[in-house]
Amino acid sequence: MKRTFVYAFLVTGFVVLSSFAQEEETSIRVNVDLVQLNVAVTDNKGNYVTGLHPQDFAISEDGIREKMATFAEGNEPTRRVNEVASEGARPPASGDREMTGRAGGDGSPESLAALVAGSNVFVLFDTSNYMYRGFVFAQDAIADFVRSLDTADKIAFYSYSRDLSRATALTADRSEVLRGVRRTVAGDDAALYNCLLLTIKDASKYIGRKVVLVFSNGPDNASMVPPEDVAELAQSTGTAIYMISTREAQLEPMSTAVFERMTAATGGKAYFAKTWKDEQRAFASIRDDLAHLYSVSYYPQPNPNRGWRSINVRLVGEHLKKYHIRTRNGYRPAPTKFSSENLPAPILSPGSK
Repeated sequence: MKRTFVYAFLVTGFVVLSSFAQEEETSIRVNVDLVQLNVAVTDNKGNYVTGLHPQDFAISEDGIREKMATFAEGNEPTRRVNEVASEGARPPASGDREMTGRAGGDGSPESLAALVAGSNVFVLFDTSNYMYRGFVFAQDAIADFVRSLDTADKIAFYSYSRDLSRATALTADRSEVLRGVRRTVAGDDAALYNCLLLTIKDASKYIGRKVVLVFSNGPDNASMVPPEDVAELAQSTGTAIYMISTREAQLEPMSTAVFERMTAATGGKAYFAKTWKDEQRAFASIRDDLAHLYSVSYYPQPNPNRGWRSINVRLVGEHLKKYHIRTRNGYRPAPTKFSSENLPAPILSPGSK
């Protein structure tokens, strides 16, 4: 009787543990919701191509054709693909569908309002000891850039040396951002990649177009985070990185190559300015880029790949193949043990409802 009782107890315990392990395993999901892309289209001379429609783009992920959900050009409000067609554009290509689902919307006007017009721009200013000589000129260039951005854009201003300073949270109030710029003071060593990683994490909390603009006067000499990890996080969160670096950074070829690779992988651009006029031109170029980007999104088709997923965007039609596309080249879906219903809601940009 004792042996029978012990045997039954062990079998029951094994079944319970097996069920628990199985339940725990099945609860792990890959959290992939709406994938948002910022797409720049230019001709052979570098001029922006405008007036394109959703059906002019074809998107694939790991070779799987994706169905576009939302579309916007420049700083216009983001709309469902079927709404763009109903306002006079050509009908969407076969397979396109209107937006349904989570993370950006269940199709209702309230959820779609989260994908507001304009960009969430995080300016990250180098205040390390590399910046002593051109500190005031750099402040002036950043201030001019802030004033010049479209009124639809929201701006956060951060600075860094060894540590990150969140001087101004994301806001549409230009005067508040400018006060943050003027309050910055020069620091010590430069931990660029550490602080850039934290900035990207902040940007990832917001829905809509996310951009980090780094103004750097030199290489990184104090970070513990490798630049590859920073680039991958930016790609996976849909955050474009733009870098304006001065002549000092160009003295170290490795930093130059890293800046170029990181910005290209995220759909941004790198600029190397020799003079303060070059800095102003770089800021103006970034402003124009933000005003001409196409914002597109899609809900990924079923895909067993839980690792790196490559994204390919191309233009459809012989007359469009001569143009060039710049966007991020992929992302890694974030694993989570929680269902999508239990995840905290993303933060809306200030001014959104």
